[in-house]
Amino acid sequence: MQSALTAALSAAIAVIVLPLFAAQSLSAPIATSFGLTESAAGLIAMMPMLGYTAGLVLLVPLIDIFRMRSVMLTTLLTGTIALAAAACSPSATLFLLSAFVVGLTTSATQMVVPLAAGLAEPAARGRVIGRVMSGLMIGVLLSRPSANLSASLFGWRGAYLADAAALAVVCFACAFIVPARSQASRLSFLELITSLWIVLRSEPVLKRRAACQALCMGAFGAFWTGVPLLLAAPPFGLGQIGIGAFALAGIGGAIVAPVAGWAADRHLDETATRLAHVCVVAGSGLAFVFGADRLGFDPAMHRGAALLLLVLAAIIVDLGVIGDQTLGRHAVNCLRPDIRGRLNGLYTGLFFLGGAAGSALAGVAWTHGGWTAVCALCVCFGLGAIIVGRITSKRGARDRQDAAVRP
Repeated sequence: MQSALTAALSAAIAVIVLPLFAAQSLSAPIATSFGLTESAAGLIAMMPMLGYTAGLVLLVPLIDIFRMRSVMLTTLLTGTIALAAAACSPSATLFLLSAFVVGLTTSATQMVVPLAAGLAEPAARGRVIGRVMSGLMIGVLLSRPSANLSASLFGWRGAYLADAAALAVVCFACAFIVPARSQASRLSFLELITSLWIVLRSEPVLKRRAACQALCMGAFGAFWTGVPLLLAAPPFGLGQIGIGAFALAGIGGAIVAPVAGWAADRHLDETATRLAHVCVVAGSGLAFVFGADRLGFDPAMHRGAALLLLVLAAIIVDLGVIGDQTLGRHAVNCLRPDIRGRLNGLYTGLFFLGGAAGSALAGVAWTHGGWTAVCALCVCFGLGAIIVGRITSKRGARDRQDAAVRP
């Protein structure tokens, strides 16, 4: 697979994911514009995420039965229209409906990954997936700052129009980049959706990788839900700009993705997976030591050092989570080329639930035990990933040995 094509897909996936998190940064001005209450304002950020989850189940599997280019172009074009509709919405109801469709079509990110995997040579598949994942992480990292910048210049409606223009360019480019390949499957849409359960039951690698990444994402969700609360409270007392700058620590995920892909290409995935899980636990442990007044380190007396060490902890957690995710994507995309849409939709949807659970539990942990409880939760998720990874790895090795000796 040519480097230029890989770079183009990386850039495309970065642009496609931008609108998914824009609503989180623009909730306040949007709510004010429509006169929404604080409780109703939560729907602004929730609707794109609900749409994204629905898209993983309803849209991504379509690439298994229809032409990849047709599905992607239709999805991206619909997303462009939805972004423009959100920008021009005269009422909160129409905006929320448009935001749901925006999230629904953002699931096209999970069409780009199997596309890249299918175009890559088998020996370089891990590196290609890693580079595309790096683009995805950069898009996630830039989504909130870019939304804030656009809104400060053009208002929140202008921010959505800017995303619509960028997505239109990607849609135009994909018309030339994505090959027109026909699919052999003759499944109906209903048969396609009902087959998801069959695919999940019949693919142990998918179940193992989804379970490990769900636990890693649980730690990820808990950490990034709790850390803004920590940074806003004494002794740090950071404002939104400071907390936003801290979030740039997420660049670690963009860096590690190509490295994890390289390891997968060299059949070092088991070792790299164990290292990724250890990073989740180690990063969470460091965050506990340097974020709370424990083990002789007082953040109030060493505020600057504590912030730098918390950044280091965040980078280590992200290295583990995104490293495991990249290795998992490589594993599931090496299973069956004819069902890559369903494999990627299931894999992403399942670990997405883990991240949501971690975020929800982080609020409870913070209420009852503060930062110490949040870090303990992250460590538990990381240890769970280590245990599940080890058990399923041994079980898989036994299954392969049984298959080898079976006549």
